[in-house]
Amino acid sequence: MRKIIESTFVTLNGSISDPQNWSPPYWDEDHFGYSAKLMENAEALLLGRVTYEGFAEAWSQRDGEMADMFNNLPKYVASRTLTDTTWNAELLEGDAAEAVRKLKETDGGDLIKFGTGSFSQTLLEHKLVDEYHFWVFPVLADGDQLFAESKVGINHLELLGTTTFKSGIVVHKLAPKA
Repeated sequence: MRKIIESTFVTLNGSISDPQNWSPPYWDEDHFGYSAKLMENAEALLLGRVTYEGFAEAWSQRDGEMADMFNNLPKYVASRTLTDTTWNAELLEGDAAEAVRKLKETDGGDLIKFGTGSFSQTLLEHKLVDEYHFWVFPVLADGDQLFAESKVGINHLELLGTTTFKSGIVVHKLAPKA
C-alpha cells in the first residue's frame, strides 16, 4: 500500500495563498535538502487542479536535478473542470476520494501531495493522508487560511518530528493519530 504525504507551505498566520510570492526568500540549502529527501521515495505526485496548473507552468520551464525529478514523475490530478492534461499527468476518474483510495491500494512508492485547497480538505475528510509536512515560514501574508473551509471536525495529529532551518522555516512532520 502506498503512503500519501502532504507537503504544505504556510505562513505564521496560517495563509496558504500564493506561496510563490512569500516563500522564495527563505529557500536555501536546508530547504532544498529537505525537499530532496522528501522526494526520495516518491513515485508520483498527487495534485489538485490549481497546484497542477501552477506547477506545470513553473517546473516545465526549469532544468536541473530537482526540476528533472518533478518533470519526470507521473502526476495524478483531481479536477472537476480539466478535460485533458500535459506534463506527464493523468486525471483522476470519478469521485476524487475513491480514486485516491484505489490508487493508494496499489503497489508502489509514496504519493506526494503538494498544495492545500479543496482537494486537501477532501483527503483529510476521508482520512487518506498518512503524513503531513507543514512548512511554517517566518512571514505574515494575506490569503486563504489553512483548512479554513473544511468540515472535518476534530482531527488529532501525532508529532513525528520537527526540523528547523537557519532561514527560520520550521517543518512539522505529523501523522493522524489512530
